[in-house]
Amino acid sequence: MSETVLEKALVVAEACADAARETVIPHFRTSLQADAKSDDSPVTVADRAAEKVMRSILEDALPEHAILGEESGMSGHEGDWLWVLDPIDGTRAFLTGRPTFGTLISLFHKGRPVLGLIDQPLTGERWIGLAGQRTRFVSARLPGQIGTRICPVLGQAELSCTSPEIMTPNHAPRFASLQKQVRRTSWGGDCYAYGLLALGQIDVIAECTMNPWDWGALVPVIEGAGGSITDWQGKPLTLESDGTVLACGNPALLTDIVNHLSHPGTMG
Repeated sequence: MSETVLEKALVVAEACADAARETVIPHFRTSLQADAKSDDSPVTVADRAAEKVMRSILEDALPEHAILGEESGMSGHEGDWLWVLDPIDGTRAFLTGRPTFGTLISLFHKGRPVLGLIDQPLTGERWIGLAGQRTRFVSARLPGQIGTRICPVLGQAELSCTSPEIMTPNHAPRFASLQKQVRRTSWGGDCYAYGLLALGQIDVIAECTMNPWDWGALVPVIEGAGGSITDWQGKPLTLESDGTVLACGNPALLTDIVNHLSHPGTMG
């Protein structure tokens, strides 16, 4: 897999992000109605329309690639290449008028994400990760420089998670164990928090019940910024992963973090 292949795919991914941005913005802070999906998470006409327009671009440009979208499932022929789409990651934030949602676009090659794009339509921020390359941050208005913060010890770390409600009874005490070791915990952010980790503003993010469309785009972005992103056992994320996601700005802290997540209440 050459850099040329990824750069060509990136042109298509950015076209998808641009189209999704134009589709989503007109719906922001309107009296939008949400339907509940089978997992009780909300979905809106904006989610569906944004995924539809991205699928259309991908089907025209790369008809040999398969597509997996949060709203419309799998389409196309099985093969080495799979696009994974989340048109609005953070629909709850979107519905309540908070600009911390984002569009996630990723390209998997043989089960591994090799291209990831996080786009925040309202702020105009975009994070682009390509396997083996330094992450790029594009922003016309807001400052930011790619590079995770090398937090020296866990006791100085800023921990983040989208919501305590995503924690299952099994995961909640393990997360609480980690919380006791860090400087403080902030809630909210969805995919935007991972962009902030890539900019050195957050040190650790631990979440669970995540699907491939939730984390696929994050992997190249975090790794290309100098961080690590794994499951809670420290293993690489795959399409068969258990839904836990652990992003760490300083990979040297990974073993310590995994120990706290694995043994709630026993680590001092």
